[in-house]
Amino acid sequence: MKGISQLETVETWKHLYPNEPYDLDSARALSDNNPAQILKSEKCSTYDLVSAVKRQSPFFYQVSRPHMNSEVYLDGAVARYKGFLHLIRRNKERSIDSFSVPTYDIDLIWHTHQLHPISYCKDLVDIMGKVLNHDDTDSDRTKGKKLDTGFSGTTKFWEEMYGLRYWRAGAMYRGNTPSPLRSCPYPSNPVTEKADTFHADHKIIHLPEMKTLDVMLEIIGIRNLPKGHKGDFFVFFSKSQPDRIFNAKKKLTILSESGEKQVAYFQCEPCGHLLLELMSQSSHGLPISKSVEVIGSTPLSLEDLTCPASQLTMEKWLEVVPSTKIEALEPICIRVAVSVTTPSAAPYVFHMVYSRAFSKISCFFTFRGRIQYAKNWTHVTDDAGDEIISLQMRKSKKSRRMNGSMLQKELIGINKAGETHTLAELVGKEWLLLDSHWSLKFQTCSGDDSYLLELVGGSRIVKFFPGQKLDYEHKHCAKRRNQDDFMTAIEFSSEHPYGKALALLDLKSGVINVKEEWLFLPGIITAFILGDILRKEGYSNLLSIGNNLKDKNTSTEETNACQMNRTTEVV
Repeated sequence: MKGISQLETVETWKHLYPNEPYDLDSARALSDNNPAQILKSEKCSTYDLVSAVKRQSPFFYQVSRPHMNSEVYLDGAVARYKGFLHLIRRNKERSIDSFSVPTYDIDLIWHTHQLHPISYCKDLVDIMGKVLNHDDTDSDRTKGKKLDTGFSGTTKFWEEMYGLRYWRAGAMYRGNTPSPLRSCPYPSNPVTEKADTFHADHKIIHLPEMKTLDVMLEIIGIRNLPKGHKGDFFVFFSKSQPDRIFNAKKKLTILSESGEKQVAYFQCEPCGHLLLELMSQSSHGLPISKSVEVIGSTPLSLEDLTCPASQLTMEKWLEVVPSTKIEALEPICIRVAVSVTTPSAAPYVFHMVYSRAFSKISCFFTFRGRIQYAKNWTHVTDDAGDEIISLQMRKSKKSRRMNGSMLQKELIGINKAGETHTLAELVGKEWLLLDSHWSLKFQTCSGDDSYLLELVGGSRIVKFFPGQKLDYEHKHCAKRRNQDDFMTAIEFSSEHPYGKALALLDLKSGVINVKEEWLFLPGIITAFILGDILRKEGYSNLLSIGNNLKDKNTSTEETNACQMNRTTEVV
């Protein structure tokens, strides 16, 4: 692979720079006959390139989501970018002094356009009469500041000009860039063995893939209300058939009625229907006494929204089917604006439920699985409460040595089919997982590499860091949990030298959130092993535990579980 890549690089270099050799002849350059000439750097631009490069890190975070690679989503982004340029030109023609702020889908196309400077210059001169500067130096999002007022103004101008919503699912601000783990890239992994052997895990447990998408919903207006109907009108939205990701009923105001823009942003499975219920709340003269009445409802198909022809967005009047108590001469309608991202893989969520009665740390989670075992078993269930596998730690029955050390413990798993598998073995101070395809070791935490465990398998290196890191970093801190309760699994590779967050272990509640399929069984095993060790040592001071674990017997008995919350944001 390396040789092929180098040949392709050489060919590309020759095509782009035919008069410049690919390899530097250092011997010739430094010979007496050709003394090296030290060229003084000349400042050819006043632009601060170093600061510009640093600003790309938070921008990359904002646009580094799966749907930003979707052709359907990007087609919409290109169309919106053209509309954005036209809006700037129209404001200029009308002598409107405005600071236009793009959404991130538009900004991605803007950045891409600038990667071709000759075309960018020609296009912008043709459209605008001049090259449009891209000012990304202002990052202050405080309400009332330039960026905030500019975005509000751009939203207003856009919706007035095009009659369409400016906000778009998957294109809005995601919050601050997570804190980096390292100041320098992780060294390349010398292991070359591929990790594709781990498909054997499917023989033990197999979970169907679940998809998710982002939804942005706004109710804009209402018409043809029955005569005599008075009160405050609003809409409840939910899934007609609740799914594993979204199973709530939320309230949205109507823009034409409230005069305030309110937008719901949430995630759900890309199937079924959203149910929109038009409600009326009337007062009977007393501040407390208010009655709520269902005017009617209308469904909204998610499958229709995700088909390519829909362009992932819809804004139109929907007819409300009136309730039996409502008499309407004309169809009651609500104007609905909705946009979605393309579906992507949803994370796997597991709950670890300990079966021993009267455990002081048990959440008494009701186990709905098929198999019930004796005490000291830990049952792993999915987000629906269905059993996946049951785990138990035992003293090893194999009186043999491995890698010069005597086997001490073994982790046994019984899957849904009733098959028994040896999932892990403790050999000395190292855990060998899944027929030794994986190695799990506890590490001394120090310096830049302050991780607690290292999981190595094939070409994969996964390190477990205390707390919520990278994508799992907690951003909305109403009631922030103790960071000692969490562990983040981060993969380091040539593709992700600064780390990619793959899983979050909630050690106190027994909830495991895993993004990649290949990691869910090693992740479950690791969480089981680690959870009990930390339970014995307490849920605080993880770093000191990491230093002490090397000298302790890393056996496991139990873990506990409770549920992980999912939220819907209304802005």
